[in-house]
Amino acid sequence: MTMVLVERVLFIVWTAAVAVCDLRGRRVRNVLVLAGLAVALASALTARAPFGVAAGPALLGAAAGLAALLPFFALRVMGAADVKVFAVLGAWCGLRLLPELWLIASLLASVHAAGVLIATRTRVAALIRRGTPTFELHGYRATPYATCLSAAAWICLVVHMPGGAAP
Repeated sequence: MTMVLVERVLFIVWTAAVAVCDLRGRRVRNVLVLAGLAVALASALTARAPFGVAAGPALLGAAAGLAALLPFFALRVMGAADVKVFAVLGAWCGLRLLPELWLIASLLASVHAAGVLIATRTRVAALIRRGTPTFELHGYRATPYATCLSAAAWICLVVHMPGGAAP
């Protein structure tokens, strides 16, 4: 039980580091992504993963996470770091929780975008224009989606914690 607690703490620390990097500069360094993947796979291999995911499902979750968001990167509506973070979260959480993570993160991103639109007083006509950013706040033109993914992961950890009070 104590060892699983260590992995849960590592998961929380990793997602917090991702969120801080994303918020500060809308960038998540590859070394952080690789560290998260390494710890997620090591946790799965030693049967101490925070979400109870074994090695096979962890690899499947990582592949599915990468495949699910890669088209958005190809269409230039999502950054590469967001895609890689979702893949690593797939390794941590497994395939079963990826849709829930994506849904919660997307709802959080929508709230952020609406807040930015209100804060910047962006008009509806500006949403239709092409070639210019839809909105910008403090020099950032995008929603910190990796941060939204991290917050969604924390929610899922509380709700789906093996051995916890929630189902």
